[in-house]
Amino acid sequence: MNLCIIPARGGSKRIPKKNIKYFCGKPIIIWSIQRAKESKCFDKIIVSTDSLKIAKLAVSYGAEVPFLRSRKLSDDYTSTVSVISDAINREINKFKKPKYVCCIYATAPFINSDDLKMGLKLLKKFNPTYTFPATNYAHPIQRSFKINKNKKLKMFYPRYYNYRTQDLERAFHDVGQFYWAKTETWLKKIPIINNNSIPISIPRERAHDIDTFEDWKIAENYFLSLNFKK
Repeated sequence: MNLCIIPARGGSKRIPKKNIKYFCGKPIIIWSIQRAKESKCFDKIIVSTDSLKIAKLAVSYGAEVPFLRSRKLSDDYTSTVSVISDAINREINKFKKPKYVCCIYATAPFINSDDLKMGLKLLKKFNPTYTFPATNYAHPIQRSFKINKNKKLKMFYPRYYNYRTQDLERAFHDVGQFYWAKTETWLKKIPIINNNSIPISIPRERAHDIDTFEDWKIAENYFLSLNFKK
């Protein structure tokens, strides 16, 4: 059995009620539920939440909410791996043990069904710990710098100052959309970013962190632009 788990707690400090805030005409979590259904990768889609409001909304769009998450796993410091591990254990205790589990974030409207299918395919073929989408940084991280208290800059990697940007190796980052893994991997709480994980490269236009109201507006503009192109 393939299980999809969407973690969606009720609290959010930077963007209040973030997981159900409207994004391009729908509560943002609905985009994640619909992408999961469209992929046809899953036998079951459940939402792990501590909020009755989120639970009712998720159920109305075809997801299942077989339990309410405990407060202990609903604060700002709880890891994704801990939440998914908890949901899997609950599933195993009451229903059937899944073989493959995918965590899909509730605020990931740019998820592509083909990427979900690719993640599962790579997991089955190469047996990594996790598969997940990633994209490259727009500018070489070797040329990055910080700004000190006295308003002056300090390079993180001074030795690369005289390098041409085209001569520097590309760096990638997790885009925070979804993570595929075997059930045993989640239950062992193995860190997602490790040397045995396989990233799926996606274009930057589909990679957006949505942590502030400014991020939200930018993401909506990109989303509308991409769907207009289609």
